[in-house]
Amino acid sequence: MNKSLFAKVSAEFLGTMILVFMGCGSAVIAGANGETGVGLLGISFAFGLSVVAMAYAIGHISGCHINPAISIAMVVAGRMKMGEAISYIIAQVLGAIVGAAVLMFIASGKVGYDVAINGLGQNGYAAHSPQQYSMISGFVAEAILTFIFLLVILGSTSTKNIHGGFAGLSIGLSLVLIHIVGIPITGVSVNPARSIGPGLLVGGEAISQLWLFVVAPIVGAILAAGIWRFMLEKE
Repeated sequence: MNKSLFAKVSAEFLGTMILVFMGCGSAVIAGANGETGVGLLGISFAFGLSVVAMAYAIGHISGCHINPAISIAMVVAGRMKMGEAISYIIAQVLGAIVGAAVLMFIASGKVGYDVAINGLGQNGYAAHSPQQYSMISGFVAEAILTFIFLLVILGSTSTKNIHGGFAGLSIGLSLVLIHIVGIPITGVSVNPARSIGPGLLVGGEAISQLWLFVVAPIVGAILAAGIWRFMLEKE
């Protein structure tokens, strides 16, 4: 049974909100608490497990994109209409902003927390990269990592894949792998909404650097969708 557009965008809003709250929350709340912190590996799993959870919670409603780069890639791959994708993207960005706002509200309850200093798990390059990687390195990393992510998504969700029931698991685990490699470079976006939500609330240079985390993932996603549609899946 086909779901209404309202049900789909509502699912995308909630899914993206939860992804940002849980993923970025793992970095802000649990990532750097001394010996009890979850560390890079824990943050990587938080993002990946959030996607796994949402895939099985809302995947049957909206497809669980919770990422504008994925919605754009689905248009390029011929699996989605542009009008529906635009509705998805608006819901995803709004969900990310709300998720970041909820995280900021909770984090602010800790003595000494300052959003300008401690942040919200926002992405960055150069001086704002976790290990001071350059803008060029950040752009290439985000584009390539998104390219890899979309290849996994397109392959896992293909109607020709006999293991389609495990799509959520394969997609989530690939995001874990991407974060393990990419966190030191940019903090990892591969998702414009995930970057926009925290970036807007942190402000300052986080906003001035947002362009990279919008453009690079979209470039990687379009490239993956084009290669998948016209080379890999073409009869």
